[in-house]
Amino acid sequence: MVTINWRKRPAEYLEVWQAMQAFTEARDGQTPDEIWLVEHRPVYTLGQAGRPEHILHCGSIPVVQSNRGGQVTYHGPGQVLAYCLIDLRRLGIYAKEYVELLENGVIGVLKELGLTQACRKSGAPGVYVPVRDEARVALTSSLVPWGGGDPEHEDDLAKIAALGIKIRHGCAYHGVALNVAMDLSPFLGINPCGYEGLRTVDLQTCGISIPLEQAGDLLALRLSQAFEGYSEGRRIM
Repeated sequence: MVTINWRKRPAEYLEVWQAMQAFTEARDGQTPDEIWLVEHRPVYTLGQAGRPEHILHCGSIPVVQSNRGGQVTYHGPGQVLAYCLIDLRRLGIYAKEYVELLENGVIGVLKELGLTQACRKSGAPGVYVPVRDEARVALTSSLVPWGGGDPEHEDDLAKIAALGIKIRHGCAYHGVALNVAMDLSPFLGINPCGYEGLRTVDLQTCGISIPLEQAGDLLALRLSQAFEGYSEGRRIM
């Protein structure tokens, strides 16, 4: 059984990160897995592979060096994070398969919401959606019509969800961030996930209006069902 709970909003990144570390250090083989749903105050985070030169101009937004995998990303209001505190040994799952599970969870939610072409991108963890050619120059505008791009051509893809994990003693923490309805302009201050010019979108820009709480609940439910499916020897997505 996976426990799901919303953290106090908006949350400071450092406080939640430290709480995840403490939970992971204290847990044992009987500790139930948890999913924490979080909306952060504005922050840039550098993962273990992060390079400072990928922060182009941070302005007044703080930068935190994190121990998660990956490079640089932005968290802020209008984005929901599903921090998954999961005993991978108990599930019998390895890191690569776990990352795919997280990505598939997001893809399942997006397809449920009507973004049927949501997909992965080879060599670039996260979840992406196709974007029309005429929308390429106005990525921060909520008036841009999305859809109709070709998921087979990776240049037509924009990122809607990022992920990064940390595994300690066989237990994972950190998780996945889904852009719901946010100010996307801070992404212009970085090379998102280390990729120059990577386009970033949210559900609102894709024409989907949904409360942050509902998006988070859908994501957590989908992920918890997937985790519980593994624990029962079956796979649910």
